[in-house]
Amino acid sequence: MSLIDFIAAYGYAAVLAGTLLEGEMILLLAGWAAHQGHLSLPLVMLVAFVGGTVGDQAFFWIGRHWGRRLLRRWPAARARALYVGKLLRRHDASLVFGIRFMYGLRIAGPIAMGALRLRARRFAIFNALGAAVWAVVVGGLGYVLGHTLEMLLGDLQRYENAVAWTLVAGVGLMIMLHRLFHALRLRGARPPGGSRTPRVP
Repeated sequence: MSLIDFIAAYGYAAVLAGTLLEGEMILLLAGWAAHQGHLSLPLVMLVAFVGGTVGDQAFFWIGRHWGRRLLRRWPAARARALYVGKLLRRHDASLVFGIRFMYGLRIAGPIAMGALRLRARRFAIFNALGAAVWAVVVGGLGYVLGHTLEMLLGDLQRYENAVAWTLVAGVGLMIMLHRLFHALRLRGARPPGGSRTPRVP
């Protein structure tokens, strides 16, 4: 089964599963597949909205019940939680709305917000609004990318699998580079002698 066949057969389920977690790569690819006629763009956006909302809401409640224990166990997540906590004190609504656009904080962010006792109703409202905008923007970007490639390459049917794998490889490379940069930045910011990470509130 080719990647295109997989998208056509399991596209909406893959979008739902992917958007419960990070989800940008699968949503971008689904938007492109919608341009090619394999999926429906409005349905892709709707499924992404549901997955994005439910996923972050689940991480919030995980944070509310077990967040402090989890953040103490994983130093990388703890460092991100401390960063989220600083922002949360000043910009809670805008942070909840935009957290899914901040790569690396999609999972740690809601967990930190739950652990820091942000009001559940306030989180739910701005989380749903953010998920709606995110689904439209990222899914629409994939659709526009398909339109742009069609203008450049002509009939994309001959190149579908090559383009799909190139998108997957390109986004995967961006993720790896971002994680490498983040790890190097954390290492450079660590005080000499390896002092302890500040305590999670």
